[in-house]
Amino acid sequence: MPHINLPEGIPGISAAFAFRPETAKPMRALAHILLHEPNTLTPGERELIATYVSSRNCTTFCALSHGAAAANHLGDATIVEKVKADFLTAPVSPKLKSLLVIAGKVQQDGKLVTKSDVAAARQQGATDREIHDTVLIAAAFSMYNRYVDGLGTWQPSDPAMYEQMGKHLAEEGYNPPSMRSPTNA
Repeated sequence: MPHINLPEGIPGISAAFAFRPETAKPMRALAHILLHEPNTLTPGERELIATYVSSRNCTTFCALSHGAAAANHLGDATIVEKVKADFLTAPVSPKLKSLLVIAGKVQQDGKLVTKSDVAAARQQGATDREIHDTVLIAAAFSMYNRYVDGLGTWQPSDPAMYEQMGKHLAEEGYNPPSMRSPTNA
């Protein structure tokens, strides 16, 4: 049960967004830029970073909804589960593994990221922008996770709801219909 009077029947962060639309707008825009806009990291890779951070933060709603979005992009839900369980043995690129090391450290405390972590990511082909975006995705999702959990939002237990959310996020992104341009409506 939510800690404050959030709209009923709206899951996770969406309830918090409905409660305070003026703060939802920039938060949605940031998620859209980081996870959905063109980037040298694929949408599936970026969703895996968000999923990994959310699973480490034990935020069920975010881990399952973004995991479903990642699975939608990748076409394989087992990769998502393998990344959450042990990304070092998961069937993802060495570059993504090096970026997940950085994301995991940011999730704990950004000061844990070292020059050698960044050098290792660069050695695997990561660009400065990819390192930047990984850090920002990890930091933003730590915030989103704490927002969802700190308000005690309703988190559905039906896996089909998460599959539906993941499909929507993968196809439409994070901006509500009123913020979409006619080209991506």
